[in-house]
Amino acid sequence: MDLILFYFLLLGFAVLMYVLLDGFDLGVGILYPWFDREGERDHLMRSISHVWDGNETWLVFGGVVLFAAFPAAYAGILSTFYLPIILMLFALIFRGVAFEYRFKAHRSRPYWDLAFSAGSATAAFCQGLILGSIVQGVNAEQIADVSWYWLSPFAILTGFSVMAGYALLGSCYLYMKSRDRIQQHAAHLAKRLIVLVMLAMVTVSLWTVMSSDDIRERWFSGMNFIYLSPLPILSALFAWFAWRGLHNTDHEARPFWFAAAIFLLGFSGLVVSLFPYLLPNQLTIWDAASPDTSLSFLLVGIVIFVPLILAYTLWGYRVFAGKVEDYQEGY
Repeated sequence: MDLILFYFLLLGFAVLMYVLLDGFDLGVGILYPWFDREGERDHLMRSISHVWDGNETWLVFGGVVLFAAFPAAYAGILSTFYLPIILMLFALIFRGVAFEYRFKAHRSRPYWDLAFSAGSATAAFCQGLILGSIVQGVNAEQIADVSWYWLSPFAILTGFSVMAGYALLGSCYLYMKSRDRIQQHAAHLAKRLIVLVMLAMVTVSLWTVMSSDDIRERWFSGMNFIYLSPLPILSALFAWFAWRGLHNTDHEARPFWFAAAIFLLGFSGLVVSLFPYLLPNQLTIWDAASPDTSLSFLLVGIVIFVPLILAYTLWGYRVFAGKVEDYQEGY
């Protein structure tokens, strides 16, 4: 396999793993204000306290792959989206500090609750904002003239859409990990979020197709739409399965996996629309790639560390499988 294509697939895998894993714990933070009874917020934080920092490993790993394998794209993305990236990192920092301080605080606990919830929502929104700006297309000349060029209505819509998607993952995760009222309330929220996420996906998809001739051509020229039709059809089908699964307590993990499948299909549609560009109409994966010697050198570390990351991720989730029965003691 072409090494450049291999690193592109590896980057996609890292991004997808981050979105699915850190997505649900950011989603729990986004849903935080909707759980305010005694002990509920403690329960929510306990449910993700064992995984949240490990999930962010994939964000670091994706950044390393982008920096090492596609340095031109790394430079273009960071210089263009410096402000939302810095805002996202500050939000993740405040969110992480809230994990450590909230359980020890008394009078200041409401402030750490706010830091956790606002940090989660801000980080998710910034990620969607960056995604929307990249999909819409980044014009280097316009950015030089207007530093806020990336802050467009489409990018803002994408930011809120990513927040809704993360909240859906979080509600399905809580449905899987909780009992009684918290589980019922999570199911209630998840049903509404399924509808919201599907409407957001339709809106973003139509807006993207109408605003980009290249993407419209890719989806609708010739028989392409027939070949690609399984993506929207399966997305709708999985949304229905997730909805039905929220009524079945015998298989409580199914809604989460169906929600994850919706994300996977949406990510596949994004790759179909943009490939081979990392920055639409500017940099393809071949334009942005490092020399072959660098890519070969990196392969040694990839072969060693990717299995290690996967192994401790799987082990961590296996050790802490099951429900959170006592929020004070955790698992």
